[in-house]
Amino acid sequence: MKKTRFVAYLLIYWLTVFAQPLKGQEADPVSDTLRNHALKVFMSAGDYIKREIPYLNYVRDIKEAQVYIVTTYQSTGSGGMETTYFLVGQHEFAGMADTIRVLESPDDTEDICRAKRVRSLKMGLMRYVQKTPLSEYIDVTFNKPLKEQVSTDPWNSWVFRSSIHGSLNGETSYISNDISASLSANRVTEAWKYRIYGSASLSQNKYIIEDTTIFANRQSYNVSGSCVKSLTDHWSAGVFGTIASSTYSNSKLGISLMPGIEYDIFPYKESTRRQLTFQYMLGFWHYNYADTTIYDKIRENLLGHRFNIGYEVVQKWGSVDASLNWSNFFHDWSKNSLSGWLSVDLRIAKGLNLNIGGGASLNHEQLSLVKGGSSYEEILLRIKEIRSSYFYYTSFGLSYTFGSIYNNAVNPRFGNN
Repeated sequence: MKKTRFVAYLLIYWLTVFAQPLKGQEADPVSDTLRNHALKVFMSAGDYIKREIPYLNYVRDIKEAQVYIVTTYQSTGSGGMETTYFLVGQHEFAGMADTIRVLESPDDTEDICRAKRVRSLKMGLMRYVQKTPLSEYIDVTFNKPLKEQVSTDPWNSWVFRSSIHGSLNGETSYISNDISASLSANRVTEAWKYRIYGSASLSQNKYIIEDTTIFANRQSYNVSGSCVKSLTDHWSAGVFGTIASSTYSNSKLGISLMPGIEYDIFPYKESTRRQLTFQYMLGFWHYNYADTTIYDKIRENLLGHRFNIGYEVVQKWGSVDASLNWSNFFHDWSKNSLSGWLSVDLRIAKGLNLNIGGGASLNHEQLSLVKGGSSYEEILLRIKEIRSSYFYYTSFGLSYTFGSIYNNAVNPRFGNN
């Protein structure tokens, strides 16, 4: 008992010692005053941004922020990424707003990308920091001489990408081999967008159950291309084509060609913040089936159309992304499909966020189903497509954070433990 008391007293003593500020590390009044006057910013910021831009107060409550920053991402024609920061002032900075775009090359490492984002954020925030007492300690430098002329692009904006992936794993009762490859060529300019993509995959699976061996093999290939022309700030037109084969879909050869047109209620230049698009496509399809279908077809030619409505908005209260699609074949209007999906990230109140996502489809277009149905093993292992008039998925969640509205500190010790 005495030994236990001694250990307890010793533990309390050390906790008391370490709870006190170390000598020589008392708070600096000047530094503390500057921290209190640092610009209050609300944004999704990781440790790297907080460490590289320490002269901000990163607050959790958007109502407390003097500047809130909305971040969006979209792919570029080169296969890279364009990160856009929308800076909006509040309180004494009301009426001030800026848009910062950061272009990241597909060849850039993650370190290069995050350095580019931080550098752009620093420049964008200067007009706000300049109005705080911390501006006295800010210097702006330029350390790269400019070229007098811009070099021409020998690739004429074309970007090519190839990949190959494989895996092999197994155990006593299971062996799996997978291999896939892809090749793409893209050219994106303000006036035109060309995309060509090809892929092939092979999956071989072997299941051993007592004295029974079951093989589940799937293979597919796909070549697709598109050409889109920018007509105006709201209109665009394009042509889309596909050549494909899939053992899962009973397709020995499938060819499609679809011209289409799109209208965006908002100008395309606002696409990272908001979009409301209407698409209409006419299409021709040719199919050679591997096995006779439930409609006694081994090949057929089809005409049909597709209509899509898409909506996307990103604001300080959150984001919404939704889509509604309708399609049918002209030879039989009962052969149709209606599908939609929705993703909502909503900031309900201080620290309280709601996430909802999901989608559903009513599908009456399964023309390629094999006559005679599928075996028990094919259904369980999903080797072949089976009849299903509907499909759905959903997800939802709530998160709540409370406590100090400031979260400036970065401490990587022991990782996230």
